[in-house]
Amino acid sequence: MTTQFFSLGEPLPVLDSADILNYLESVLMFEKYYNPPVDFTGLAKAVKATAHHQSALSVKKNILMSTCQTSSLFPRAELEKFVQDFLVFGNAYLQRERNKALQIMRLNVPLAKYMRRGKEQGKYYLLTNDFNEFEFKQGEIFHLKQADINQEIYGLPDYLGALQSALLNESATLFRRKYYLNGAHAGSIIYMTDPMANETDVDVLKEQLKQAKGKGNFKNLFLYAPDGKENGIKVIPLSDVVAKDEFLNIKNTSRDDILAAHRVPPQLMGIIPNNTGGFGDIEKAGKVFFINEIKPLQQRLNEINEWVGQEVITFTPYELLAES
Repeated sequence: MTTQFFSLGEPLPVLDSADILNYLESVLMFEKYYNPPVDFTGLAKAVKATAHHQSALSVKKNILMSTCQTSSLFPRAELEKFVQDFLVFGNAYLQRERNKALQIMRLNVPLAKYMRRGKEQGKYYLLTNDFNEFEFKQGEIFHLKQADINQEIYGLPDYLGALQSALLNESATLFRRKYYLNGAHAGSIIYMTDPMANETDVDVLKEQLKQAKGKGNFKNLFLYAPDGKENGIKVIPLSDVVAKDEFLNIKNTSRDDILAAHRVPPQLMGIIPNNTGGFGDIEKAGKVFFINEIKPLQQRLNEINEWVGQEVITFTPYELLAES
């Protein structure tokens, strides 16, 4: 009888870092517009890679939005889109819609994921299906971008340094999820030396193991081997306590990297402290976070007022927010 073995499946990554960090240059396309130096589609997917990455972006957006008041020209929903695009992509765009008398009627926010900077200064394009593009009028678009040290065509988000940690966190979670979906036998080698009555019995055993995946996977399996010897059948686990601890280390370490990149205090994201001392005074942390992170974002948003030529956004100082 020949030795037989088979595997029960393996984890598959849903997003590879190579899809995003193809950091080469802003390539000129069709002699019209430049492609961004990183894949914006990959950045959009990475937002939901981990809870901490998405939560940190949401915390910044929500706190900033709580300080902003908009006018009728700039609806609040459009401002939220603008802020979200800037935090995720490092770029945000604003279009002013004018009437025949050249008066501004409304400010719209085209999605940054599909916006492209034109070769000609002041020209912008919105990509549509099949690489078609909509061309905006000269000077119709305001472009707010996060500074990059390698090029000045597009901005880049400042969390890119922690993106590998976010993808590692996702991979660890995905692997663990596959582990549990595979059932109690996942990550084990079933080693059999006792001869079965026939090959059909071996096939039946393999089929029972395969059916243990999915819903109701933690079920018992009875194996009857007449005249079997002691240790004739062994279950050799591939995972142990060390691997279990390694999973937690990966999750915690990658989480800390993400929070460091976003500079968001953990207590503002509802993270439970591991030590008895906790994270410290949440009000002090919130004040420092506001001064270091939210106030600079307010100052960047004030550039919209300068571009429009009137106040379409006003901001509430921290002191008034604390009182309310």
